[in-house]
Amino acid sequence: MTFFYKNLLRPLIFKLEPENAHESACQFLKLMTSLPLVCELMSRYNSVKADNPVKLFGLEFPNRVGLAAGMDKNGELAKAIEGFGFGHIEVGTVTPEAQPGNPRPRLFRDLASNGLINRMGFNNKGTENMLYALEHKYPKGRRGVPLGVNIGKAKSTPLENAVEDYLKCFKVLADQADYFTINVSSPNTQNLRQLQSREYLSVLLDSIQKENLAYAKKMGRAPHPVLLKIAPDLTYQEVDIILELLLDYNYSGIIATNTTIQRPNSIGIIEMGGYSGGDFLNKLSLDMIRYISKSTLGHLPIIGVGGINSPRTAGEMLNAGASLIQIYSSWIYEGPFFPRVLAKALYQSEKEWIN
Repeated sequence: MTFFYKNLLRPLIFKLEPENAHESACQFLKLMTSLPLVCELMSRYNSVKADNPVKLFGLEFPNRVGLAAGMDKNGELAKAIEGFGFGHIEVGTVTPEAQPGNPRPRLFRDLASNGLINRMGFNNKGTENMLYALEHKYPKGRRGVPLGVNIGKAKSTPLENAVEDYLKCFKVLADQADYFTINVSSPNTQNLRQLQSREYLSVLLDSIQKENLAYAKKMGRAPHPVLLKIAPDLTYQEVDIILELLLDYNYSGIIATNTTIQRPNSIGIIEMGGYSGGDFLNKLSLDMIRYISKSTLGHLPIIGVGGINSPRTAGEMLNAGASLIQIYSSWIYEGPFFPRVLAKALYQSEKEWIN
């Protein structure tokens, strides 16, 4: 299957403009979603369930491989995506209201490094559309894997009002999210990364956690797990501030990392935006995960993301301190069944290590 994809199917897909190819893939997944029997058969065939599920922040993950936010921006494709072997799915980034994102073209392939550059700008249909999609296509309680909702602020919202955007996303989608991810690290919404500074982040984390606790009390349940997704371009001093705040406000974990504004020397294209995939980002993310794990003595759960394109790089991410991993670019470059391959390899490796 891998040979067929890389040598026959991928060359045809890569003849399409990248965002057109993405939209074609989404249309295929939408078709799958409308065929419940197909989704069920795919899930049965590709599902990888460890003997002991990964238990993290109150959730159970059948395997360690998840899909990073960005593929399913509106929560319309999760049922189909589950069928390719993922152990969790993150949808979004979603903003309170629909927004078109940045002008096209805004997605580019770097074939020299098996990477992508994107400057999408949180293009999505808004929270109400996502709520409807999840309720009707992948409702809570009828899922095979946990679903995370990645939330952000609108392009037009000033930084001083950003908290309200995140709170609205949380309130609208709380009934359907298994966990939330706060995205303050995309490089494609102007000034968004400033929310990683103490001045803004302290208020944001405090406000969301208060809303989370109020919702939990109202519903008579445990608070939602909430994670923060950070950039790979932070200094260690900046990371220290973030970790201090996450621990102070009792956050569930951290996702390391988002795309980078840095570039590998071997890059084949010059475009603005966040770079993902490839060994260059993988090294940045690995360094960040090692630092976070050592700084927190392993007490803050980490989801590792960035340049994971093989069982080896996935294993290195886990050895560095991550409990789960997420992929995106490698799903495009390695093929649709790569999540299953990766999850099986990690499961087998852990089983051999235990024995």
